[in-house]
Amino acid sequence: MAINTIKLGTQGATVSREGLGCMGMSEFYGERNDEESAATILRALDLGVTFLDTADVYGIGDNEELVGKTIKPRRDEVFLATKFANLRTKDKPDSWGVSGKPEYVKQACDASLKRLGLEHIDLYYQHRVDPETPIEETVGAMAELVQAGKVKYLGLSEASAATIRRAHKVHPITALQTEYSLWERHVEDEILPTLRELGIGFVPYSPLGRGFLTGTISKDTELDSKDFRKVRYPRFAGENLDRNQIIVNRISDIAERRGVKPGQLALAWIFSKGDDLAPIPGTKRRKYLEENAAAVEIKLSAEEVAELEAAVPQGDVAGNRYNEGGMKTIDQ
Repeated sequence: MAINTIKLGTQGATVSREGLGCMGMSEFYGERNDEESAATILRALDLGVTFLDTADVYGIGDNEELVGKTIKPRRDEVFLATKFANLRTKDKPDSWGVSGKPEYVKQACDASLKRLGLEHIDLYYQHRVDPETPIEETVGAMAELVQAGKVKYLGLSEASAATIRRAHKVHPITALQTEYSLWERHVEDEILPTLRELGIGFVPYSPLGRGFLTGTISKDTELDSKDFRKVRYPRFAGENLDRNQIIVNRISDIAERRGVKPGQLALAWIFSKGDDLAPIPGTKRRKYLEENAAAVEIKLSAEEVAELEAAVPQGDVAGNRYNEGGMKTIDQ
């Protein structure tokens, strides 16, 4: 198995067809195991999964340190993305804010480079749009990082089509990272067409629905006490979970007929949506990394894509993708 590369946007970036989201290695999805996480990153590079995604807020800096230390001997193989804008400290981990202020952009980049132990970041995203700071000011400061050689390409995350257009006028945007999966397809109406019009690549995060689309989570699953899915994501709670289980069961039935894992089928569906998409399924275990990487070999016919989409009507998905506080951070 060899993971192909694709052009991400039209600014010159080339990434592996599938990336690796490193967030869960340091926080949010249960206990950490830095040794296994590092082994997973190195195994990813061996498989050709060289597009790695982290952020300063993951583990409040710990994830960048883990990723940077692990990839340092193989830096030339890696296309590394990290993010800024979410404000959170170790003494107040439950308090979240957002800043896109120009002076903060520069401070955050320098802090990330120090934690990563690297000289430059390949793709630097604004993690969330700051409603109090004009996007032109934020991207203007990000553009200065490019000019200084600290960053190669710029990205946005969870930005609206209008914000993307405004940002792109200041400095070319290489990629947008936003949630996209069989059970979250809001980008299809306006955002994805805008990206394609402007020549901006798309990086779907949570392409496996935070693990739910793998068919391994049900109401009988005991999620770790440190697992954010218990409190932050309404789709995993109460009646929503029961209703969404019906959807996942349909995906699992199709996957069994096809002879693949449900999660692999969900990723294959993403790949069917175009060669300008580079999903970043996250995992902290080599076993699941290898399963996810194998999905690039699965080719779906138009009939199979239609069957999957019919099995997951968007109106049947129960619950918002974030809790109330999380939804307020989404640029509208």
